[in-house]
Amino acid sequence: MSKAHNDSDNELQPRHQELTEAETTAVLAVQEKYQNQVRAPDLKFEFDEEKRNLTVGHQDKEPSDATALAMHELGTVDTRFFEGVLEQVAALGKQGSPISEASSNFVLSVVRGVQPQDEIETMLAIQMGAIHQATMMMARRLNHVETIQQQDAAERALNKLARTFTGQVETLKKYRSKADQTVRVERVEVKEGGQAIVGNVHNGGRGGVKK
Repeated sequence: MSKAHNDSDNELQPRHQELTEAETTAVLAVQEKYQNQVRAPDLKFEFDEEKRNLTVGHQDKEPSDATALAMHELGTVDTRFFEGVLEQVAALGKQGSPISEASSNFVLSVVRGVQPQDEIETMLAIQMGAIHQATMMMARRLNHVETIQQQDAAERALNKLARTFTGQVETLKKYRSKADQTVRVERVEVKEGGQAIVGNVHNGGRGGVKK
């Protein structure tokens, strides 16, 4: 084999390049963030074809620990809510399949990113994950249309889903902002000599009363 041919083969081989300083910093930051996060284990499905029964569990954790971590992630201490939500997430599935561990765990990762503080925020986050999945499915479908009718149908569905997702984000923002609303209370203070000073007392919602 000629040397020229060997050189050509070497050029085609993948080369591992060293990271730049900025890239190394980014990698370390991601690793540190991953190690410091509280993360529930992924869902695990066991489906009985004969009985058509689905059992939902968690991977790689002791059951009681896994449940506690998952409930923390879903912002709830209500076991009835927790069990109901897991059943709903498990039933999302994906196109062509009644269940999908990957799709369900993706939705839970969306919930984790939202960091819900209560059950309302959890339900909104789950809906956001489900709507996003449907949006991407319609985007894929739009990229593979063969007729004008298919294009119009996919375009309409995609636009509706995209608007729905935007509305969900705005709803979550408004819901969270309620706790931060400022309450104004007029204060009238009468000083010596009969002079009245009118001011405002600000209540920061979660904080105390500020003058």
